[in-house]
Amino acid sequence: MASSKPKSTDSPPLCYRLRDSVRYQRIPDGKAVLTLLLPLKAVFIPESWQPVVTCLSSGRATPLAEVARQHPHIPQAEIEEFLNQLVRKGYLSREGVPELPVDALPRVSIIVPVRNRPAEIAACLDSLSALDYPEDRLEIIVVDDASEDDTPRMVAACPNVRMIRQETRTQAAACRNRAARDASGEILAFIDSDCLADPHWLRELVPAFRDPSIGAVGGLVDSPYDENRLDRYEKVKSALRIGAWFKRSEGAERFFYVPTCNFLVRRDLFLSLAGFREKLHVGEDVDFCWRLQDQGSHLEYQPLGKVLHKHRNRLTAFCARRFDYGTSEPILQGMHPDRIKTLYLPLPELLFWIAASLAAFRGSLLPLPICLGILAWDWFRKYGRLRARRIPISRLQVLAAVNREYLSFVHHVCSFFSRYYLVLATLILPFFPRTAIALIGMHLIAGFVEYRVKKPRLSAVTFIFFFSLEQAAYQAGVWWECFRRLNFNPVLPRIIHKRQIKPTRATS
Repeated sequence: MASSKPKSTDSPPLCYRLRDSVRYQRIPDGKAVLTLLLPLKAVFIPESWQPVVTCLSSGRATPLAEVARQHPHIPQAEIEEFLNQLVRKGYLSREGVPELPVDALPRVSIIVPVRNRPAEIAACLDSLSALDYPEDRLEIIVVDDASEDDTPRMVAACPNVRMIRQETRTQAAACRNRAARDASGEILAFIDSDCLADPHWLRELVPAFRDPSIGAVGGLVDSPYDENRLDRYEKVKSALRIGAWFKRSEGAERFFYVPTCNFLVRRDLFLSLAGFREKLHVGEDVDFCWRLQDQGSHLEYQPLGKVLHKHRNRLTAFCARRFDYGTSEPILQGMHPDRIKTLYLPLPELLFWIAASLAAFRGSLLPLPICLGILAWDWFRKYGRLRARRIPISRLQVLAAVNREYLSFVHHVCSFFSRYYLVLATLILPFFPRTAIALIGMHLIAGFVEYRVKKPRLSAVTFIFFFSLEQAAYQAGVWWECFRRLNFNPVLPRIIHKRQIKPTRATS
């Protein structure tokens, strides 16, 4: 008999805490402010919510239930939504699982496309059988894409799994669409056949749909492998790994997407958008996420609800897959011409580094006063803005934040050229050696910063070797498809300079 209770009760409680780089301070006139030092920004806390934020000021992870007990006059759901706003803005971190009654959980249809992967699909289904989710609110649909081995037999042997067999190969997008049309769940949960779901996968991600503006949500994609050096590289640098912080498709974020190997979406919305474009064999998840946002729904990424993805850990397959990913950029640009790629170059930072480069390459000290003048002006401007809004921040804190922004600018620019122009640098080396060496140097700077940030269990030389292969393979795919389509927008972005730094106000 199907159980109405989750299979386990060891889900970690939902907790919140201030991020390490955030300061909570009270200011005159009964106001309070949260200040994030990198990037430098602040948010005013309404007086009615200040006691709630004060509960988190110790820096420890505080359970939501504990915060709610201290403020019984505010419904717990309202407290959770308020704190979630601060998580999305980058001021708080969140961990654990929301405490939802079983009768509040929606029915979920898990969809798994597969072709010729008997061992992988068996392991995937085994992980799904251990999910901490009520069985009577769950269905698992496997779409076999005309497998030629024991995959169908392996799926058929699994209880409580529905199999749809395709007589001819149709690719993953068509398989997912077929299952979505037949699914009975309010929520569609997509996972790949070479993935393993964490027991709390659905319990951690499904609560996002309590927000009616959320159309889809993606979760953390990690790797189970640790066999060789490429495994350890993919562990921290996989193309499927979105990041460690919550992210939402708001404001100017036009290129945000989450991969389909860990993707939940409202079924009615998915069908209204006609699902994935079946003519796309790579990038169909990007295309769907963009269409979903254009329709008016929000897409959210949460570093929760983990699945383990068995990536390609052989160099040939690794590079081939990155090449395929690269070819999708010009294709998607042609399908979404309104999404114009931009390269953000703030004028103060740009002018500073132009002057610094002139000083370095010409051996002249004359541009150095210009550099110091730009830095001082930018520091004075930002400090003045913050003090005018009565945000309690010291001159040294602003100076440190400005210095980090100028260093981040270097990484930002170097990352772009590393991403799209490393191959070009090798081609022009015999003809324009200085330009080529500058591009290669920018690539190495980007790789070294990535190494320091990601902290892989690899030497710097090994990491940068794999990083170089990845960048070269990806941009080879981009340039190949750019020439095929005569569309060079992906490698020739529009330069923008405008930036706004101002505090906002949190709302309930």
